[in-house]
Amino acid sequence: MLLIGILIKIFVVANVLMGAVAYLIWVERKVAAFAQDRIGPNRCGREFGVPEGLLQPLADGAKMMLKEGVVPGYVNKPLYILAPVIAIVAALLGFAVVPFGPVGPDQIMDFQIAPYLDIGIVWVFAVSSLAVYGVILAGWASNNKYSFFGGLRSSAQLISYEIPLGLSILGIVLLAGSLDLNAIIKWQDEHVWGILASPIGFLIFLVSGFAETNRLPFDLPEAEQELVGGFHTEYSGMKFGMFFLGEYVHVITVSALTVILFLGGWDLPFVNLHYDQVGLVAAVV
Repeated sequence: MLLIGILIKIFVVANVLMGAVAYLIWVERKVAAFAQDRIGPNRCGREFGVPEGLLQPLADGAKMMLKEGVVPGYVNKPLYILAPVIAIVAALLGFAVVPFGPVGPDQIMDFQIAPYLDIGIVWVFAVSSLAVYGVILAGWASNNKYSFFGGLRSSAQLISYEIPLGLSILGIVLLAGSLDLNAIIKWQDEHVWGILASPIGFLIFLVSGFAETNRLPFDLPEAEQELVGGFHTEYSGMKFGMFFLGEYVHVITVSALTVILFLGGWDLPFVNLHYDQVGLVAAVV
């Protein structure tokens, strides 16, 4: 029964993440269009009565899965294919210890895939760091100078921001006295949110998180202005889609960590949520 429960949680979380990634891309395109005085995706779905192009992510996903899988003849084929797999697997594994609800022996349901890994924050940092191997392999195996430069930039950027990212959480970890994400949430529930206890750590974590996920203004590994497309220049179809999925899942993971470490996690202020035999109970404290 325990294995079945874990498999169900993995299936649900993975599918929710994939859906969230699809619509995060749609939101980013709409926001970019608004900032640039454009309309953005607004057609796909009109024939079904769905406004504002809300079916565009489904069309994009179908297009990537149906596109021909082109593999250039000059690439190192085994590593070229392995690179996007590493990127998406590392991103998904990092989310295994993210709690999105109450966890503990008194709960009838644990809202976490791996609820009893008491070094959760170390696991996230260790696994998410593996994603850079996918980027480096993609750049090197493509035998393309632009891809190679993108891979080098990504590795240099990761090394540069891993240290401040790790140091930024030391304050809240020492206050909570644990590396377990659930213990950190519990400490904030009993005392004060991490953003108030460690405001400088929050700012450093936020900036380093942008750098870790290659978001603007830290998009040097993918800079179209000088690197065409960066490390994934030679990728197309679903292999290119796997890089995108891994990147946006990483964005979601870093966002979840920001909330868990500095904004009280899933626990609402002045409300203690827990599950018992009669279901969800919200005790106002």
